[in-house]
Amino acid sequence: MTTWERDAKTLRMPWPFTGREDELELVRGALTAGRHGIVITGPAGCGKTRLVSEAVRGTDCARVAGTPETRRIRFAAFAHLVPETASLHGAFQHLSGVRLLLVDDAHLLDDASAALVHQLAVHGRTRLLVVTTDGAPAPGAISRLWTGELLPRLPLEPLPREETAHLLAGGAAGAALEPLTVNRLYRLCQGDLRLLRDLVDAVRERGLLTRVADTETDSGEWAWRGPVPVTTTVRERTAQVLDRTCPDERETLERLAFAEPLPLDLEKLDLRALEHLEADSLVRVDDQGAVRLAHPLHGPVLRAAAGRLRARRLSRMAGGQCGPALDAERAALTRRIERADVRATPTPVGEWLVAEGAPLPARYAAVRARFARLRGELREAAAWAREGLRDSGDDPSCRLELALATAQSGDPTAAHKILGGRPYGGGAVTQPAKGADDAYDAVRLGTPELAEGRLTGVFAAHADALAQGDGAALDRVAEQLEERGFLLFAAEAHAQAVRAHRDPRAARTARTRAVALARRCQGARTPALSGLVLGELTARQRQIVTLAAAGLSNRQIAEKLTLSVRTVGNHLYSAYARLGAGDRTALPWLVELPDAQPA
Repeated sequence: MTTWERDAKTLRMPWPFTGREDELELVRGALTAGRHGIVITGPAGCGKTRLVSEAVRGTDCARVAGTPETRRIRFAAFAHLVPETASLHGAFQHLSGVRLLLVDDAHLLDDASAALVHQLAVHGRTRLLVVTTDGAPAPGAISRLWTGELLPRLPLEPLPREETAHLLAGGAAGAALEPLTVNRLYRLCQGDLRLLRDLVDAVRERGLLTRVADTETDSGEWAWRGPVPVTTTVRERTAQVLDRTCPDERETLERLAFAEPLPLDLEKLDLRALEHLEADSLVRVDDQGAVRLAHPLHGPVLRAAAGRLRARRLSRMAGGQCGPALDAERAALTRRIERADVRATPTPVGEWLVAEGAPLPARYAAVRARFARLRGELREAAAWAREGLRDSGDDPSCRLELALATAQSGDPTAAHKILGGRPYGGGAVTQPAKGADDAYDAVRLGTPELAEGRLTGVFAAHADALAQGDGAALDRVAEQLEERGFLLFAAEAHAQAVRAHRDPRAARTARTRAVALARRCQGARTPALSGLVLGELTARQRQIVTLAAAGLSNRQIAEKLTLSVRTVGNHLYSAYARLGAGDRTALPWLVELPDAQPA
């Protein structure tokens, strides 16, 4: 017998399962004794099959799947389980011994297979785990599983941005990706995990990742700049625009691709073509009359697919607009900072330039980094600052922002190194006056008396509440800061409220809110946050919580400690109640593991 070995580098290994803990528990619960199963629905590529595969891992489970090619073949999906000539009743009888059946791509089942699944749901003892895709036509026998209330339905949403970043940070990309690359991948894929994996593989295999040049902090991260690889999956997802046959409509799409998201004069476009594209949900027109492509993947793919001469012509048509648009974007960000309102706002021009690998003016990069830092997006702030330093040499504003983001991430030594040993202050930078910056830094460091009479608005309210030791007032200030987008400052105010509260329940609530906000601040490590404390746990609870904080699932913890999964779940539930935590994602902040990194 001939055997062969394949190079491990060419194998496509499964990505780590992440971000669906609650859904996983729901699915497993639906398969326990006394339950009939569950239907999982969701958009293509959102991870439905991976979720159910995790749910049935280690169980005795029969599997069937629909395919487009076999929709007209009787019992095609069940060919390995029932005889070719079986009737519906005979097929039902053959499956009487199956206790758990996973039906993937149920919307593609042939009518006989769909009818069999329906009969199993009505009369059988088989527990059913049925997966179908939103928006795809499904046999009536399948859709009636949930519309007829035979089985509960779990609609699965696309993986959110935070979980996508966590997935990529967990080694799915084969390298640590810098935040602007993670943001770009999320914008393009919108939670479509199949597309995400395809893009990540293509970028890595084609050598499009470059090491981030950062000698001061040595982040070890990699960046992706340049065109989008037009892979088979990318082409499939963008077929509506790439295969457009009407010349006027294709021209309109390509003009938008090379001008978007810059402002366009509606009168210069073919209105009839635009109407057809809008009717097909390929473009949208906002209240100001600006036209944009409907999906963020379409523009990059149209640009990548255009020939060199066509791209040059379309680029010239859009030329001259980028500079003014970038200046307008920078001015808008500056106004938001001055008004102490840093809620998320679109910055498409800067994002486009970074994605394409074009030079980014340092004056823009510094403001964009400052805006991100004030929002608590510390790793993004550092990335924007590095973009400004990449092409400007040694811009002092960008270098200061890089130092501040690094310091607030818990590495003051590296921050001093970035500035060549020069002092950088605490780094609030919330108001134009330097005195106000120092004053609010004093509040964040727990010495509000140094800020007396030097702050206004919500920052003054924060100083007063802290000086009075008023936990309720600190919580209210934190809510106002969160509403304005200052997530890190809000987390710090809640953390200060923990120590100010006399009511243990109020303190637990404040801790929970502080942890939830700090978790969104990309590794923030500031003096106020270091005061978050563990509640009283039993030795076993502390052991289980520590493992959960390190990323182990309930099942992995159970195997490691020789416990049942139910016992682990009960201990975690009790620990959450004592810690004031909502779920395991908050645990790294509470236990403060030496090697744990927050999501």
